[in-house]
Amino acid sequence: MHVVVCIKQVPDTKNVRIDPKTNTLVRQGVESITNPFDLYALEAALQLKDSLGASTTVITMGPPQAEESLREALSLGIDDAVLLSDRAFAGADTWATSRTLAEAIRKLGPVDLVVCGKQAIDGDTAQVGPEVATVLDVPCITYARKIEVEKGNGSMRIERATDTGYEIVRVKLPAVVTVIREIGEPRIPGLRHKIRSRKQEIPVWGAKDLGLEPEEVGLQGSFTQVVKVFSPPPRGERKVLTGGVEEMARELVKILKLMNVPGF
Repeated sequence: MHVVVCIKQVPDTKNVRIDPKTNTLVRQGVESITNPFDLYALEAALQLKDSLGASTTVITMGPPQAEESLREALSLGIDDAVLLSDRAFAGADTWATSRTLAEAIRKLGPVDLVVCGKQAIDGDTAQVGPEVATVLDVPCITYARKIEVEKGNGSMRIERATDTGYEIVRVKLPAVVTVIREIGEPRIPGLRHKIRSRKQEIPVWGAKDLGLEPEEVGLQGSFTQVVKVFSPPPRGERKVLTGGVEEMARELVKILKLMNVPGF
């Protein structure tokens, strides 16, 4: 069984600032991290490696520095890694990104299962996993909290979270799955894997390696473009209440009465 995990390196959201003149993210001096939701996708793949002996590969699309996230994945126990890096990939929206990832997965084939985090913390679209499945023309199960591969019949039993609980879905492989934190706590890197991750060669694939034309990737291959990014305006005056619970409650009631809030 071959499992591929798609991850993304993102700016640490605790330090994100917006340039008021250019309305773009200030990336200088901002630390980049592996998208936290993707760590759960890595854990899901490693669980299948532990239980079934699955081979695992991690891929990411980004600048050369994104190799750091791939080496982090290797230090957790992932077997192989591939970096998709090309100036032609710049400015890609979720569709162009998904197209690029999908072609890389085809090149890695045969692949039985693709695992993604439920979403990235920078865009919060949750679109890439389903779009990769669309390009590959395979089923997609989202918000998975438990994955069980059923031996002998080439299918999986998946528990996926819903607004009111969870549902059980069976799906034939190959497939794409996006996972949530309930899939399992990400493990800590082991010394042996950390040493291997530093030495392991990571191939870099560009558009030509994937058989893609410039108009199919990056900004040219995108259906959408970000025109403007801005900080929301302040919502007005704020007041911090202090003291005991009862004291703060009385003060809050007074404020609500002054604001003519119905019921007060």
